[in-house]
Amino acid sequence: MAVTPNIAGIGDPAALQKALLDAQYLADDALATAAYLSLALGKPLLLEGAPGVGKTEAAKALGGVLGRNVVRLQCFEGIDAAAALYEWNYPRQMLAIRQARDDFVNLYAEDFLLERPLLEVLRNPARSLLLIDEIDRSDHEFEAFLLEFLSDFTISIPETGTVRAVQAPVVVLTSNRTRDLHEALRRRCVYHWIDYPDAALEAQIVMTRASTVAEATARAVVASVGHLRAEPLAKPPGVAETVEWAEAATLLNAQGVRWPEAFKRSIGVALKDHDDLTYMADRLSSVLPGEAA
Repeated sequence: MAVTPNIAGIGDPAALQKALLDAQYLADDALATAAYLSLALGKPLLLEGAPGVGKTEAAKALGGVLGRNVVRLQCFEGIDAAAALYEWNYPRQMLAIRQARDDFVNLYAEDFLLERPLLEVLRNPARSLLLIDEIDRSDHEFEAFLLEFLSDFTISIPETGTVRAVQAPVVVLTSNRTRDLHEALRRRCVYHWIDYPDAALEAQIVMTRASTVAEATARAVVASVGHLRAEPLAKPPGVAETVEWAEAATLLNAQGVRWPEAFKRSIGVALKDHDDLTYMADRLSSVLPGEAA
């Protein structure tokens, strides 16, 4: 397979890393390299990691860098091909029949077709980035269907014919690894595992995303979140919660709430599960940040 050396002005992983930073997404060298190779080789990018580490945000930032519309297919238990491909607007078809009376009505005209994410991307592959989010939440049958779709980027609509992409679209898949994905799907992708960022990088992310947060506050919050993630919580805080907690505590402090009370009062921004809050109630003071500048 021929390698494309320059994609949308991005000639190497370092250039992509800088472009992502300009889009306010801080990618490490490994992620930038995986994303670049995915683009250069024309292969889907599979991002795995715990919830909240920034997989979906990485796909959105990549779409922004490429100047593409991010078309999101959110997977869920029981999702089927109709939800991903297309559906016929049955109520509108029935209304057209009643209004036409004795006249001929083409019930499979374009006006009655409801595009779902996969069909939308096939029709506009050069302007789209397909995000298949949380594929691990779907079942094995739907995963097999997606594997077939990713093989040839073709949809067969029995009533109207075949829709084939004129070029392979950019595709990003995410998984929280609640179940193992099929080996055939993994082989088709460029794979990268996104872990929680180290403390220095996460503090930098906080300051990039929340300009009102002081560096000392960012570092204090990151340290506390690190302690929370070490606890057996049902929903440990992700990177987005770190940013929001720093913002919320800073806001309360600006309104006169002293440290560390500002962190304690805004804990619901970081922990969003009743059982987790109950579990941490007696030990919260030991992990809360102290004075923050």
